Amino acid sequence: MDFNKISFRVRYGETDQMGVVYHGNYPQYLEMGRVEWLRSIGISYKTMEENGIMLPVISLNINYKKPALYDDLLTVTTRIHKRPLVRIEFDYEILNEANELLIEANTVLAFMDSKTNRPIKCPDYILDKLNV
Repeated sequence: MDFNKISFRVRYGETDQMGVVYHGNYPQYLEMGRVEWLRSIGISYKTMEENGIMLPVISLNINYKKPALYDDLLTVTTRIHKRPLVRIEFDYEILNEANELLIEANTVLAFMDSKTNRPIKCPDYILDKLNV
């Protein structure tokens, strides 16, 4: 699977006094998309970390198109950009329930050994589950 979708409602605490989602909340939405993308291919982020693999974000780019509002039903589509080596790259879109594009985003994460804090190759058990 090269993409996954998740949906959720914007909570009041994620907005400003005008009911607009604070821009700093979008990286958390992207993280939700990544974690669920991994889960959809049978990989638990928690288990990966317990096995000594971390995935820190090394690049984040968000192109804001339109604001999300309090109580909007958002859908995050997460796509893997290409077959990972030492880095894994994701592209995202967030749409509201009217199917309006709110953001386009991209993140790059690095596979890291938690004991040595050094980059490592993408584990074979992840590569084996990919269709890209």
